[in-house]
Amino acid sequence: MPYTIPTAPPASREPSLLRRELRDRLDALARTHRVPGAQLVLDTGTDVISVHTGTADVLAGTPVTGETAVPLGSLTKPFTAALVMLLADDGDVDLDEPAAEHLRELGAVPEVTVRQLLSHTGGLPTGPDSDTAAATTAARYLTSVCTARDLLFPPGTDFSYSNAGYVAAGRLVETVTGMPWAEAVRSLLLEPLGVATAFLGDTAPTRPVASGHAVNTATGQALATRQNLAPLEAPAGALLASAADLAAFGNALIGRCDLLPPAVAKDMRRPEPAARPGTLADGWSPGLALYQRGERAWFGHDGNAQGTSCHLRTDPESGVVVAFTGNAGGATALWRDLSGELARLTGIRVPAGGHPVDGGRRGALPDCAGTYRNGSTTYHVTAGADGEPALSVDGDLALPLVCYADLSCDLRDPATGTLEPGGRFHRDPATGRIDRIQISGRTARRTDDG
Repeated sequence: MPYTIPTAPPASREPSLLRRELRDRLDALARTHRVPGAQLVLDTGTDVISVHTGTADVLAGTPVTGETAVPLGSLTKPFTAALVMLLADDGDVDLDEPAAEHLRELGAVPEVTVRQLLSHTGGLPTGPDSDTAAATTAARYLTSVCTARDLLFPPGTDFSYSNAGYVAAGRLVETVTGMPWAEAVRSLLLEPLGVATAFLGDTAPTRPVASGHAVNTATGQALATRQNLAPLEAPAGALLASAADLAAFGNALIGRCDLLPPAVAKDMRRPEPAARPGTLADGWSPGLALYQRGERAWFGHDGNAQGTSCHLRTDPESGVVVAFTGNAGGATALWRDLSGELARLTGIRVPAGGHPVDGGRRGALPDCAGTYRNGSTTYHVTAGADGEPALSVDGDLALPLVCYADLSCDLRDPATGTLEPGGRFHRDPATGRIDRIQISGRTARRTDDG
C-alpha cells in the first residue's frame, strides 16, 4: 500500500481564534446530538488546541474538564498492542511465533501467531458477552473459545474483529512481564506519558472520570449507564482517558516522543496484507486501523463503552494528531460531524471512519440464505418474498440487506429506507459456495442452509 503522503495543509486560522471556533462548534454539536460532555484535541505538530464542553455525569452535575477521563472501550486495544510490541522489541516475544508458546490456553490453535492476535487475523471468534465472561477466568474463557472447531478461517488469511484475541494479548503481557495487565500498562505506558491511570472498576479513582449516558428518545433526557465489561476483558476495553491523554499516545504512535522506539511505532503502522476489515477501516496493522484517503494514510482506532464514543487519528507524515471523547451514544454522530467542521475550519480532512461500501451494481445473491456463526453469536440470513435478503443477529429484528455484485452488502433501515454500510459475503474459492459473512468487521462462518 503506498505511503508517499503529502503534508497536511496547516490550520489557516490563528490558534486562539481556531480554539474559540472549535469550542463553539463542539458546544453546538453536543446539544444537537444530545451528548452531555465531549472533549477534542487537535495537535498539528506546532500548535495544540484543546476544547471541551458540558457535564461528565448528569446526576452529579460535574463539568467536563481537560483532565476528565472517559471510558475508552476498544480504544484500549492499541495500548495493549503497544505493550506487546515493546516486549517484542526487547526480544521477549517473537511476533511471528505461535502465541501458544507463551499461553497454553491457546494450545488448541497452535498456528495462531502473536501478530495475528494484534491484527485480528487469527480467525478467533469475538468471544462470549461480558455478562457470561464475568462468571469465568481468563484461562477458561480462552480455552473455551480458542478452539480449532471455532476458528472462522485459517489463521493469517482474513480479518475478524476479536475481543478474545486481546484477552489473549493481555494474558501474554502478564505471562512475559510477571505483572498484572493493569500494572504493566500503567508502568510501561501511562506513567512515561504523564497520564494518571484510570480503569473501569476503580472504586476510588485518582482523577475526575465521566459516566457514559443513554438518551431516552421519548423525553430527550440523558441517563447515566452502567459499564458491564468483565474484568478478564480489561486488555480489550477497560481504560479511561481524556482526549489529551489519547493525543499524547497518538504522538508516541507517530514517533514524536520517546515512549515507543521508531522501529516499534513503524511496525505498529505496518498493515497486514490479509486484514480486510470491510466497513470498519481500509486496513489493519498490529493494534491500529488504517484509514486510506487517496494517497493519505491515517492510523488510529475507535472505541465505544456503554454510552461513550472515543476516537483517535494520527497522520505520521504530517504529524497531525486528533483525539475526541464523548459520553453518550450520540457522540459517534457528533464525531462524524466534527470531522467535517475540522475540514472546513482547518483544511485537515480527518477520516471519521472507514469508507462506505461501494459495491457497484446491485446483484442478487439467492445462495446467501443460511445460518452463520461466530462463537456463540448466530447470524441468520433469510430470503425475503421480494427477493431482498434480511439479516437477524441472535434473533433480533431482521434488517433487509442490499447486496452488490462484488459480494458487499448494505443494511437498510426498515423505517427510513436509509442504507448503512454492512459488510460482505465470501465465496469459497474451491467450491464457489458462499461460506462466510462479515458484518461490521466480525466474520461468521456458514454452518448450514437453514
